Amino acid sequence: MNTSPPETAGPKEVAAVLHTTEQGLAQMRYRGMGPKFIKVNRKVLYRWSDVNAYLDANTVQRTDGPRGIA
Repeated sequence: MNTSPPETAGPKEVAAVLHTTEQGLAQMRYRGMGPKFIKVNRKVLYRWSDVNAYLDANTVQRTDGPRGIA
């Protein structure tokens, strides 16, 4: 029996992680934004590794330090 977590997820699961809707995720795909995805026939899947890479690439640090200091 395989107890490891699945490597892929559907739009519903990924949208929940990204705090958006499935429609919002579809717009990201249409615009070429968002995490990489796999399309098999009409089914859209995401690799969790790609979702995590997308989150890592879009992580920002606070930039509200003192003004005038580069």
